Amino acid sequence: MASSINASTAGAGGVITTADNSGILNLQSVGTTALTVNTDATTSFVTTIRETPNIQATAMATSLNFDAITQSILYYTSNATANATINFRGNSATSLNSMMTTGQDISVTFLNTNGATAYYLNAFTIDGTSVTPKWQGGTAPTSGNASSIDAYSFVIIKTASATFTVLASQTQFK
Repeated sequence: MASSINASTAGAGGVITTADNSGILNLQSVGTTALTVNTDATTSFVTTIRETPNIQATAMATSLNFDAITQSILYYTSNATANATINFRGNSATSLNSMMTTGQDISVTFLNTNGATAYYLNAFTIDGTSVTPKWQGGTAPTSGNASSIDAYSFVIIKTASATFTVLASQTQFK
């Protein structure tokens, strides 16, 4: 295994080469390999992947922006007071379309807390343009779940420029 790597910028992206030119990159911490990237772009992890959710101690607004650059999980912990539209984007300065190439996908989760009266996500946009998700089981939800946390999971696949397939599910946690 190489003891060092060389990193440089080549064109629009970066290039990392191993000192022994094997093409296999191992990231280690205290002598233990945590991540291996092979020459065929497959990866293996020794431990679990940890994500940091964006936790909002408020109710969801009627119009939400899900900024995929800074979060993969968005969690509203106070009881919702109305149904909402969610807009998936990179962030306020970057469109989701511009941060993804055709054939890429992202997986994101939105968590909504409901009290005795349930509310839900009832409209979906990407970069401000309406999309119709394909729902697990074939039917879109028509309500939230009272006294629960509803987890909405989305897989957003870019199929062409500004064209996306969205796979969605709503799961109740009580």
